[in-house]
Amino acid sequence: MDEPISSAEQYPARYWHHLDDGRIQCDLCPRDCKLHDGQRGACFVRGRVGATMVLTTYGRSSGFCVDPIEKKPLNQFYPGSSVLSFGTAGCNLACKFCQNWDISKSRSFDKLADQASPEEIARSARQLGCKSIAFTYNDPVIFAEYAMDVADACHAYGIKAVAVTAGYIHAAPRRDFFAKMDAANVDLKAFTEEFYVKQTGSHLQPVLDTLKYLKHETDVWFELTTLLIPGLNDSAQEITEMCAWIAKELGVDVPLHFSAFHPDYKMTGIPATPIETLIQARKIAQDAGLHYVYTGNVHNSEGDTTYCPACGGSLIVRDWYEIKQYRLTADGHCPDCKTQIAGRFEKFEGQFGRQRIPIVIGATA
Repeated sequence: MDEPISSAEQYPARYWHHLDDGRIQCDLCPRDCKLHDGQRGACFVRGRVGATMVLTTYGRSSGFCVDPIEKKPLNQFYPGSSVLSFGTAGCNLACKFCQNWDISKSRSFDKLADQASPEEIARSARQLGCKSIAFTYNDPVIFAEYAMDVADACHAYGIKAVAVTAGYIHAAPRRDFFAKMDAANVDLKAFTEEFYVKQTGSHLQPVLDTLKYLKHETDVWFELTTLLIPGLNDSAQEITEMCAWIAKELGVDVPLHFSAFHPDYKMTGIPATPIETLIQARKIAQDAGLHYVYTGNVHNSEGDTTYCPACGGSLIVRDWYEIKQYRLTADGHCPDCKTQIAGRFEKFEGQFGRQRIPIVIGATA
């Protein structure tokens, strides 16, 4: 039985249409949820009230934190800068290995403790000195209307907008959504349809379509993350095929992060990813020609470092999320061979570091 949708939760949603049988269909993502009055979609936060669809989490957050941008992870988008991060509740995927399952799988709005308008969020980000704001913890696709309004408010203050997303979205809302984003980290969860269907309840092709769209039809800076799960998506063959596709369809300059799995949610019986698996995956990606390949969720300085693809020099040396050495020029060139490094850069004047600072919007002043 769906939880009743109160009047306080009813923000008009976009991306839906009426069906001949009396239901309405959500057109936001490829799930194409078809709803009777009072029903919620698979994401739980979009539902039908009367003859219309509503978004139930507009202006409501599961919490705000100031993080280093490298935690998103984005290693080549204003390195060292701080980002105001927040999410809401719900998700349009059903990943059995979800690392934020208490938020993304929430069927109760008890998690939504913080209320904040787009303008309040933008003002807070400015007061906190954040370079950008990130929609994260759960997928911003499902609260697209809220995320786009927050992005607009932030842009008015010169603050960038970042989406951390699985990229599972239809073409029309995809155009609207990414038109508001300056950067994205997209989860490419695996490179087989079987994995997507069995482990996430979704499909691979729409994600690949989103990635090609980002590369060829937008100016959004984006990086990829693949969580390697032992026995499910970590074979050398699958990683080789994925990296070949990335090189061909997206180009060799798109950064790729291989991240370590930790047992969680519905996958507590699978062991954590050995660091050797990540190191091997990184080598496979480099052999495929990818210029910027990183490892995550493990302590591996080599896998944290940005190298020049031309001369091999170390340009940004990291220890976890802390920058130990920064050698790029202000406009992002290698100081040794003058090669332009892919990304978004400015003059480096210090870093936010490894801090994680919880924030209550309205109390930031």
